[in-house]
Amino acid sequence: MGGDNRRAETANDEERNLINMEHSDRRRRSLLIEFLLIFFLLPSALLVIPFKIPKIPILLTATIICAWLLWRDPLFDPSQFRLPENFTPFLKRVVIKAVIVAILLIMGLLTVAPERIFNFPLSKTDRWLLVMILYPFLSALPQELIYRAFFFHRYQSLFPGEGQMALASVTAFSFMHIIFGNAIAPLLTIPGGYLFCRTYARTGSLPAAAIEHAAYGNIVFTVGLGIYFYNG
Repeated sequence: MGGDNRRAETANDEERNLINMEHSDRRRRSLLIEFLLIFFLLPSALLVIPFKIPKIPILLTATIICAWLLWRDPLFDPSQFRLPENFTPFLKRVVIKAVIVAILLIMGLLTVAPERIFNFPLSKTDRWLLVMILYPFLSALPQELIYRAFFFHRYQSLFPGEGQMALASVTAFSFMHIIFGNAIAPLLTIPGGYLFCRTYARTGSLPAAAIEHAAYGNIVFTVGLGIYFYNG
């Protein structure tokens, strides 16, 4: 009798394991379809539609949805919305990297399009100041919430390991920039996306990644490359 009970328990365990595996496979397939639809089909559709759609409202709507999904997920760690530990050393590193990025971008622009150097702040100072103030909150922070906090949490089962996750996030982040209709925007966001992923993975802080993103983004607009990231 005891042997029969053990065999029955073993059979039940195997059946439960099979059901769990099937559920896990279905979950992964649904997440993969969701991932492709959101991060590749949607940007492609925004690129090819024959009329302009304001990008910021779409970004903010997506941000609200992603934030809501994270908020209602009991497995998400809300501490990721806090500033990183040792904030002052982190900020110093961001400033140093931002200076290096600015120098590299200025050198590159002087080589290929010197007439654009600082054209935006010099010719449209009021609009440039508005971008400097609003970009961190209306663009950098929403993008980091979607492509780092939401992405890393939602798709961790699809891309196990820090390297795979970073590659997937950078690829999706870069591909999104095809909506601006030029090759420069996606190419420039590859190294930027990698740095933001690295910062987020090391600090576990969404504000940290957003601060770094905002710093580089404001530099891009200031030195004269903003034309590739804005189409009205």
